[in-house]
Amino acid sequence: MTEKIRELKGVGEKTEKLLAKLGILTVEQLLLYYPRAYEEYDKCREIKELDIDKTAAILGTVTGSAQTAQARGKVIVTACAADASGRISLIWYNMAFLRNTLKRGSVFVFRGKVTEKKGRRQMEQPEIFLPAAYEQVLHSLQPVYALTAGVTSKGLAKLVRQALDRQEVFPEYLPEETREKYHLADYSYALQAIHFPRNMDELLTARRRLVFDEFLLFILGIQMMKGRTEKEINHFPMKKTWTTEQVLENLPYTLTNAQKRVWYDIESDLGGNALMSRLIQGDVGSGKTILAFFAMIMAAENGYQAALMVPTEVLAEQHFKALVSLLEQQKLFGCHPVLLTGSSTAKEKREIYQKIASGETNLIVGTHALIQERVQYKALALVITDEQHRFGVKQREALSKKGELPNVLVMSATPIPRTLAVILYGDLDISVLDELPARRLPIKNCVVDTSYRPKAYRFMERQIREGRQVYVICPMVEESEGMDGENVLDYAKSLSEIFPEEIRVAALHGKMKPKQKNQIMEAFAANEIQILVSTTVVEVGVDVPNATVMMIENAERFGLAQLHQLRGRVGRGSYQSYCIFMQGSGEKEISRRLEILNKSNDGFYIAGEDLKLRGPGDLFGIRQSGVLEFRIGDIYNDAKILHEASEAAGEILALDAELSLAQNALLREKVSLHTQGGFENL
Repeated sequence: MTEKIRELKGVGEKTEKLLAKLGILTVEQLLLYYPRAYEEYDKCREIKELDIDKTAAILGTVTGSAQTAQARGKVIVTACAADASGRISLIWYNMAFLRNTLKRGSVFVFRGKVTEKKGRRQMEQPEIFLPAAYEQVLHSLQPVYALTAGVTSKGLAKLVRQALDRQEVFPEYLPEETREKYHLADYSYALQAIHFPRNMDELLTARRRLVFDEFLLFILGIQMMKGRTEKEINHFPMKKTWTTEQVLENLPYTLTNAQKRVWYDIESDLGGNALMSRLIQGDVGSGKTILAFFAMIMAAENGYQAALMVPTEVLAEQHFKALVSLLEQQKLFGCHPVLLTGSSTAKEKREIYQKIASGETNLIVGTHALIQERVQYKALALVITDEQHRFGVKQREALSKKGELPNVLVMSATPIPRTLAVILYGDLDISVLDELPARRLPIKNCVVDTSYRPKAYRFMERQIREGRQVYVICPMVEESEGMDGENVLDYAKSLSEIFPEEIRVAALHGKMKPKQKNQIMEAFAANEIQILVSTTVVEVGVDVPNATVMMIENAERFGLAQLHQLRGRVGRGSYQSYCIFMQGSGEKEISRRLEILNKSNDGFYIAGEDLKLRGPGDLFGIRQSGVLEFRIGDIYNDAKILHEASEAAGEILALDAELSLAQNALLREKVSLHTQGGFENL
């Protein structure tokens, strides 16, 4: 299954490049590219019975000739269909060939979303079937995939069918007793049924097996890694230093009791005989960074080096400036910090590498450039990472070649209930920062529907006139076929037309090159941009204390934990901040979920409530954020399966700690592949 995607019939150079944009390079990656949703093909309804804003199918007769027109660079085809109960307008974009298909008197099944305009019902971009062809898909669930321009769900489904037909049976790698105990389907069946389920029961059975596998492979990987790490001796034991005590005393604010407790954990770990592997879990703004600085100072005072690794260059620069400022204020002349990122020039890099190798610099801040081959450390005793850069096998191997393994501290702002965190971060000891500093003003929240938008715009403009800045979050980068919701590119364009010219609007999204993203974030941090329209890429952005408003469009599309993370981008300065959750759907259940955010700014409370509210029916559409976003599993929806997978991992490793027995050979291979491709950056 590691064969290249080009081996499939119909995949030429152009299609290969398009699939690469989706991360599909091999046949196996294609099969693991699970549908994001399913279309259910129900029986045809009468036109008069159609519900507005719902997808339905009708059996209709074309009542006149199809018409074509041009508008905004698009070819628009319109037609009208009727049945005994009424008539409906049909509209297609850039499908001029349909004019020859839609002849007066011809009968088709039209399936699409029903809308109403000027009192008349219409369908935009409906699918067209001959009645006999619709009979073949009736009552079936057809896969809908996340797409890129030039790729269709039908085209992907065709390739998946071809891949499944090439190898009808896929080797089973789970022990039989595990499958029986946890009522798990056969792996071959699960792969077939996740793409092409005949009914909802098949879909749920297949999904349960694949979610279990995903969690199990992850947990086995980290448990085996923990087993190896626990045997590692701390080659850099550190003594407590008066310097950190003095810095603590001289801070212009008092640490919270939670910060003091967690600092004690870190201090004890660094002075212990075993290698430190600790996670600090704390809400945005709970004060993790200052504790990271304390740990770095402690390492430097003991004659060692410490590195702080973050996901973006802008954030690296910000942390570096904050560290330099602290060292200058505290007159710590024995600490020599340096900033290393991918944007450093070749000359700068050579100088920095030399200073790191000689030990002249002892505090290094940067991006993943910190662990690249050319960086050689003299005595790297401590590595602190953001959760986006959790240390996996590859990083550990890379560092072990540079000397003794360092102590590892991971900082996470993802508020996960402790019962789940213990499983997901099984290779780390966990410390929780469950208090926010008293100096922070609570964010004011409101949950509104789209009718509130003009009022929100007026409020945003008032805030900008007072010198503040605004984030607007959209769920999509660009308009997507088959998905409703605001998108960054169109939204940014419309806002620049709505707001006065002097208010600068910019778009930010994950498809941009890193350099372009950095330039936009830097311009926003400098208040050269007043409104930043973005996808969730801002979750791990830069601190902008001047940003006081965040408006999240289609808030129902995001998990509560992710919405809380996003909201944490505002409220970082001394000004009152606001978060507007714009609900694109009027469903009561969604309103209940969003009300939890309206009432509380406590990430751990929100995560716990989210866990209670989610049920097995909530399979698609709402994703959690950050490193714990699995391919198909969701730690909130599938908390029960996560617990079962954790239990199964314990049972398997109790009998075979290294998966070295013959019956576990395939499982070991899967864990190895998953470890390399699935969480090396975790």
